[in-house]
Amino acid sequence: MRVILMTGKGGVGKTSVAAATGLRCAELGYKTLVLSTDPAHSLADSFDQELGHVPAPISPNLWGAELDALMELEDNWGAVKRYITQVLQARGLEGVQAEELAILPGMDEIFALVRMKRHYDEGLYEVLIIDSAPTGTALRLLSLPEVSGWYMRRFYKPLQRMSVALRPLVEPIFKPLVGFSLPDQAVMDAPYEFYEQIEALEKVLTDNAVTSVRLVTNPEKMVIKESLRAHAYLSLYNVATDLVVANRIIPDTVSDPFFARWKESQQQYRQEIHDNFRPLPVKEVPLFAEELCGLAALHRLKDTLYANEDPAQVYYKENTIRVIADQGEYSLELYLPGIPKEKIELNKNADELNIRIGNHRRNMVLPQGLAGMQPIGAKMDEDYLKIRFANVS
Repeated sequence: MRVILMTGKGGVGKTSVAAATGLRCAELGYKTLVLSTDPAHSLADSFDQELGHVPAPISPNLWGAELDALMELEDNWGAVKRYITQVLQARGLEGVQAEELAILPGMDEIFALVRMKRHYDEGLYEVLIIDSAPTGTALRLLSLPEVSGWYMRRFYKPLQRMSVALRPLVEPIFKPLVGFSLPDQAVMDAPYEFYEQIEALEKVLTDNAVTSVRLVTNPEKMVIKESLRAHAYLSLYNVATDLVVANRIIPDTVSDPFFARWKESQQQYRQEIHDNFRPLPVKEVPLFAEELCGLAALHRLKDTLYANEDPAQVYYKENTIRVIADQGEYSLELYLPGIPKEKIELNKNADELNIRIGNHRRNMVLPQGLAGMQPIGAKMDEDYLKIRFANVS
């Protein structure tokens, strides 16, 4: 299966690009699913067709769906939700309030991951196109496998074993005192099952021959900066970006003086997009005269974007992590375009390297050869963060 994640700052047109990409893939004979994981769904509006949680046919070889986080919650997290509701009700909260608070923040992002993994495992489709949440939320989603793995390995698994062993002994005393039971096996198993699915999905997300991110941007200063930041963070999580779509460019045929300054600024920002994202390929899409709603309009966008191309191809194969040996020292090189060295914080703890850029963090498990060494220097060189490791006596 080919997996393509469309993301970008809110309002740049990523849903339209995702829908048009799906149309072209289906036209080429691929069984294609376009899945919206954005909490503010607009995929149905783009296709001008009702869509729900279950994939619905749109045209030959093309299906669409909009993730329903509440349905995923009940299907995958029902036992945990009911237990948390029981605990909150025992502490005096009313039924509706307890049920609302039982849905933990960020669960919709986790369910999006699980839904992607399920479609990947089922193999019913040849191309899976994700109309992802805006970049900030999408990037937190990409960090979930590593963050959850860190907690699960160190805290949850030992706690799970302890809880199962102690429950028969402690339950007769515990429940009369606090008014609710200790979590049973089903409740304790659910989070770890989630972790195992997310850990397996990480292998799919970081396989650059299978999964690519496509950044949709506009020729505007703030949008370009957001897109560059997203590209850097995607590289940090070892998820490859293979294409940038510069959307809503005013056509040269527009000669109204009202648009003169706007066209002039767009010309500058168009060049910045090509320069800043090089060597990634950039596709430019004009500002259309009509709203891109319905199949007829999406077909025009599809033809503009891809013409006779196959959008399921990998447009650019990027090596985001390299380890190079040099006279007893090693260099770990991470592709982080557009990030100055002073914005990067590094910290090594045992076999893990913590990399922080702003509020994004990665706990990277080092290769065995580097785990016993210490970082002795770091520099930015041609968009690669190069960290030198050596044995320090």
